[in-house]
Amino acid sequence: MMKRAVWQGLVAGLAGAAVMTAAEKLEQRVTGRPDSHVPARVLARLTGLPEAPTCPPRWQNLAMHYGQGVLVGVVRSIMAQVGLRGVWASGTFTVVRLINDQILENATGVGAPPLTWPRGELAVDVLHKSIYGFATGAVADFLAARDGAGPGQRHAALRPGRRSDVGPLPRGDAYGVRARRG
Repeated sequence: MMKRAVWQGLVAGLAGAAVMTAAEKLEQRVTGRPDSHVPARVLARLTGLPEAPTCPPRWQNLAMHYGQGVLVGVVRSIMAQVGLRGVWASGTFTVVRLINDQILENATGVGAPPLTWPRGELAVDVLHKSIYGFATGAVADFLAARDGAGPGQRHAALRPGRRSDVGPLPRGDAYGVRARRG
């Protein structure tokens, strides 16, 4: 399962980052908002690259933007593989993506906590990360569905509805061993 989750997550994360980038470019054309240089500055701090005093090289921005999107996509793919799929899972994952950004930006001193941002800037960031989260989720869910139900989905299917009286799946069923034999 993990090998599939990794490659599917890399694909889903790349797709999500591409969709987010397209949405950002469209929004920038409409609003006139300039490119953010935060991703490039975070990458420079994380890797020890020299920091540009004004406008960092575009490749650094793209490398951090896509690199983060691709790598974090693996988390959403793992979610899909275990059975956490759909809108709820993508919404939850969007929070993971936002947290990932904030940890890196604040740890490197490049960013500040979101509650200190201008509200418009915060809204734009949440919008774009939501687009990423749901696009990545759609691809991850599609790819995982080809492998069948995840353990969580198989457990839920034992007795549909919210129930507290359903025990765990047998160990072999949880890992898909018995499900594949049958």
